[in-house]
Amino acid sequence: MTQVQENPVQENPVPDRAGTTVLDIAPSAGYIGAEIGGVDLGGPLAPEVVDQIRNALHEYKVIFFRDQRIGHAEQIAFARLFGKITPAHPHEERPPAGFPEILPIDSRRYEENLGRKRTSYDHSWHTDVTALVNPPAASILRADILPPYGGDTTWTNLVAAYEGLPQELRDLADTLDIKHQFAPRAAAGSQRARKISEANLVAYHPAVRVHPVTGERALFVSPGFTRGAREIRGFSPEQSEQILRLLWQEATRIEYTVRFRWAPGSVAFWDNRATAHLAIGDAAHLGHDRVLYRVTLEGDIPIGVDGRESELVSGEPFLGS
Repeated sequence: MTQVQENPVQENPVPDRAGTTVLDIAPSAGYIGAEIGGVDLGGPLAPEVVDQIRNALHEYKVIFFRDQRIGHAEQIAFARLFGKITPAHPHEERPPAGFPEILPIDSRRYEENLGRKRTSYDHSWHTDVTALVNPPAASILRADILPPYGGDTTWTNLVAAYEGLPQELRDLADTLDIKHQFAPRAAAGSQRARKISEANLVAYHPAVRVHPVTGERALFVSPGFTRGAREIRGFSPEQSEQILRLLWQEATRIEYTVRFRWAPGSVAFWDNRATAHLAIGDAAHLGHDRVLYRVTLEGDIPIGVDGRESELVSGEPFLGS
C-alpha cells in the first residue's frame, strides 16, 4: 500500500522504517489542493514516489511543487510518468522549437495575437479543452517569467461541487448532456483564427462525469466552453441558460477553491477530470510579462452516471504518444 503522510513541507522526503520514501504533503485548502515537498521533478523518481504523487493528485485534485529547476525536456519526462502526452493544443501553431508538446501561456503572445496584454486567452472558469470529445486527463503547468505580484491561478473541486448539490438537483444534473465548443479568441484573419475555424471542436458531454480511477462523480460544466453554446440537449436556449448559470454558480463556490501564488520554479499538476480553473486577470494592466509552460496528458471519453458516453459532433479525438 502506498504510504502518504500529511506533514508540514520539509526539505527532503522521509524514508519509513522499511526504507520506502514517504513524501511530505501539506493540504492547501479545505476541499482541494496540496503542496508536495522534498522531491526533485527533474531527477529519476522511484516507482513508489510516482505512485504517491498519482494518489495525491486523485485525492487533492491539484498538487503544487516549489523550487523546481527544470526545463521543457524535464517537464515532458515527468509528465510521461503519468500517461501519454498530447501535442501542445489543437490550435497551437508555434510551440517551442523541438518541443511540440509544450504550450506557452505567454502574455507577450496574447498581446501580439489579440492586440492587448492578457494573463491567459481565457479569463473565465474552465476545464482544459472540453470541446474535445476526450478532454485532457491532466495538465502540468510550470512557471518561468512572473509579474512581481498578481497573476495567481485558482482551482475548484468539481467533485465537492457535485456532492454539495441538493439531491433533487443532482438527480437532474445526472441526466443532462451539455454542448461544449471552442469559442474563437484570436484576431480576425490570424493564423490562430484560421486554425480554430478549421478544427471546429464541438462535443456533447454529460453534465456529471464518473472519474475513471476514483469512481467519484464530478460536475462537468466548464463555463469557458459551454458559455458560448448555451445548449443543454432537450431544453430551449432560455432554459439552458438558466440551468447552466445555476450549475456554474455551484461549481465555482469559493469554499471549493484554492488560490495558488506562483513563484519561479513553481509547478502545478491538476486532474482535469475533477477540476476547473481560472487564470486571474489582475496582472495584465501592470505591463509585466507572465510566461508559463503547460503539457497535457491524453484523456478518456467522459462517461455519465448511467454509462452513456460523450458524443463527438465536430473535430477528432486528441491523442498522445
